Amino acid sequence: MSNYYYLIASLPMLHFGAKPPFLFEQFLRQCSDLIPAKDYAVLTLCGGDILLEEKQDFPLLKEWLRFETALRNELVKIRAVRRKVEAARYLRRDGYSETALYHIAMNSHRIAALIDSEKFLDQERWKKLDELSMGHYFDMEALVVYALKLNIILRWDKISGADKQKELERGLPAASRE
Repeated sequence: MSNYYYLIASLPMLHFGAKPPFLFEQFLRQCSDLIPAKDYAVLTLCGGDILLEEKQDFPLLKEWLRFETALRNELVKIRAVRRKVEAARYLRRDGYSETALYHIAMNSHRIAALIDSEKFLDQERWKKLDELSMGHYFDMEALVVYALKLNIILRWDKISGADKQKELERGLPAASRE
């Protein structure tokens, strides 16, 4: 018997842009004894690049992968036009297409600062996760959405904690620093 009610009720709320309450590994440790091994295996997939997991049997995760693939495909199409290259060879299969994703990708592309563009995309991803979690409060789907949102927050915590001067120096050619 799994303890989803207890586990999910004990987790802190996640807010986009807030500090993460814990690392992903700590989250997995909290879940390990309270959920079935099969569900735990699904959660572990949420910590890496789940786009690499082609055969995903969990419906919510499958829908998330389809959304993420389609969004990335739209970004590829827009960038390919700008660079005057053929987009088809860079597109991934199994994505779906909807007008809203094109608009998200185009709005992101129009943002001049790369960091702001990435933040916009992650905010849209967050909204999609909110949509996927509708009707799921104390079940495995809610836990998967929590894990995916935690990864978004952890990503931004890493970005905001980076030594900006060091990163700038690393990105500039040596001749321009002298």
